[in-house]
Amino acid sequence: MRVGMHIANFTWAQGIGPIRTTLRDIADAAEQGGVSQITFMDHYFQMEQLGGPALDMLEGYTSLGYLAGITERVRLGLLVTGVTYRNPGILAKQVTTLDVLSGGRAMLGIGAAWYEREHLGLGVAMPPLGERFDRLEETLQICLQMWSDDDGSYDGRYYLLAETLNLPQSIQRPHPPILIGGMGPKRTLPLTARYGDACNFFTIGGLEAVGTALATLRGHCEAIGRDYDGIEKTILYTSPPPTVAQTPAFLTEMQGYADLGVDMVILTPGGPHPAEEVQEYGRTLVPALTDLPG
Repeated sequence: MRVGMHIANFTWAQGIGPIRTTLRDIADAAEQGGVSQITFMDHYFQMEQLGGPALDMLEGYTSLGYLAGITERVRLGLLVTGVTYRNPGILAKQVTTLDVLSGGRAMLGIGAAWYEREHLGLGVAMPPLGERFDRLEETLQICLQMWSDDDGSYDGRYYLLAETLNLPQSIQRPHPPILIGGMGPKRTLPLTARYGDACNFFTIGGLEAVGTALATLRGHCEAIGRDYDGIEKTILYTSPPPTVAQTPAFLTEMQGYADLGVDMVILTPGGPHPAEEVQEYGRTLVPALTDLPG
């Protein structure tokens, strides 16, 4: 099982001045420690459950561009892009640019968006949930068209593009991997089966919930003739990351997810000194998880 690192907090003991150097230190620790992926959230206000809008929050794709310039190996993406925040054609250009400047390490993580307060606060339209899923599917279609040889028009219900030009093209061909976040059986998992190269589930409901979602995804893949095993399975670990003393119990828990077919666990450093946390993950968790039979 591989390890990803999710950066969800920018309010650290060092204060706002050293944010860029703290991010650099996290990235250095991640690469040296064998972490496979670094992600940010796609939010403009900090989430209520992490302290709310009074706390610091950086824009995601700008932050990924910074990491692209100071890293060499880790995959980079948002967990996950909110479909409401960007025109799909512009989003495809942003991810393509990240892929080119990172040397082929970009990922498009995407979902239907949910944080109403930041939509209202910054004047971003937030359609009803059903429409957001419709827009999500059109966005996926547009991105795939822009990453193809078809530079013609796209005529959808919500988006009309006269020319889907995208030059330079992404380094990763046929396109950067697409990760669709969420466990919803009616809309999210069918979209993952049809368009996704990867999925991401929360561990809030434990092994049972993840197992049920994976079984549902398998059913959707079988219904359309999609190779279920070709989809990367990732989980965002929603409990506090384990300390060294907690590592044996954590590894036992992760073995259960590995047995379900999970390929990557994504951890979120939550303390005041995140680079030191990531260094500890590299010393203890990354090698131990790599050795788990799956």
